[in-house]
Amino acid sequence: MTAGFICKEIKKRLETVHIGCFEGMDKPLFLISEAYPGIWLEHVYDSVFYAKRDISKLYLAENTVELFIGKQKDDGQLPCFILDPKKSKGWNETVGYSQIQECVSFARLCYEVYLLNRSTEFLKKVYTACARWADWLKKNRMTTRRGLIEMFVGYDTGHDNSGRLSGLSCIGNYVIDGKPQNASLLPPDDEVAPILAVDMSCNYFGTLRALAAMARELSLLDDAEKYESEAMALKAALLEICYDADDAFFYDVDKMGNKRKYLSSTIFHLFIEGVLDPVTDAEIIKSIYDKHISNPDEFATPYPYPSMAINDPSTKVHADRNCWGYYTEGLIALRTTLWMEKYGFTSEFEDLKKAWASAWTECYDTVKLGQELDPITGEPTRCSEWYSSTMLFYLFAAGAL
Repeated sequence: MTAGFICKEIKKRLETVHIGCFEGMDKPLFLISEAYPGIWLEHVYDSVFYAKRDISKLYLAENTVELFIGKQKDDGQLPCFILDPKKSKGWNETVGYSQIQECVSFARLCYEVYLLNRSTEFLKKVYTACARWADWLKKNRMTTRRGLIEMFVGYDTGHDNSGRLSGLSCIGNYVIDGKPQNASLLPPDDEVAPILAVDMSCNYFGTLRALAAMARELSLLDDAEKYESEAMALKAALLEICYDADDAFFYDVDKMGNKRKYLSSTIFHLFIEGVLDPVTDAEIIKSIYDKHISNPDEFATPYPYPSMAINDPSTKVHADRNCWGYYTEGLIALRTTLWMEKYGFTSEFEDLKKAWASAWTECYDTVKLGQELDPITGEPTRCSEWYSSTMLFYLFAAGAL
């Protein structure tokens, strides 16, 4: 099968299956896959990336942002997912509030949509909504007052089945009598949570910086200064609490102050959200790159970049599918478009694109553009075929988007 043929099939699939309206709604959305009957907060970047590469798809990004803002609670909480009522049989709820699973700053993505549409009305709406979301996170996920965002349950991070969730009482959601509880509730008597989560804190940094940028656009200069100050304070806390200079790695930290030394793909979030400055943090970036990102025994695998460094002991018991404790994920691949070129990793980015396109071209007849690949062999799992992030990155890697 050729890449050109697969690109044509992907484009046809996107237009006929993945772009459509939820039951009872009239605004088209960009949907994930048949296995995931809706949109998760972590997938908002799919539609934004699509719009950035093809401006005719801007309406999808705008509609997706409006969808989540439309379901924002009065206290500022955003939903973690919104499902198509017609396709969500067997799910506990069609609008979820039981985890965070933001993964890329929603505020940052809203600002990127604004940079495409330049609508002041849109900017005012998203600024208000994102400020309320930031306040909700500060109130409900900074409970130990250590200056960073906390993980309560495993699904908060979107890193299903990852070793970094070890010890949590709820590696999925906090559930009582079969009902998922609101994400504001800490499971009782948890031995390790609240955990200061590196990725979630980086996302919050991205939110604060985006709010500052929005405030400047709206001439709210005092607000802009406030958000910039909060962002710098959060970065200082990340460096002080989570960074291990000897290991050149940022680790989650449990409620007792212990670093949880899992070599997780959380490290990429320091780059995704621009926490590390290419100039002032050049030494830290070089240390992380030399020791981890470029290391073939860790993240520089034949099919980069795995969700857990392949030499981390926890990978020995990884799950067979949907596992952020081993596999190279479509979401990770798509998110590299947010940071690799920005930080000068151009040749590595090209290598990733070639490996990604090659792997999915090779296996197209057996598994069609699924959620994840084995980082060593390139073999896919049978997890969520026709996965939106994978399709988009394939098109991008093949030069068709």
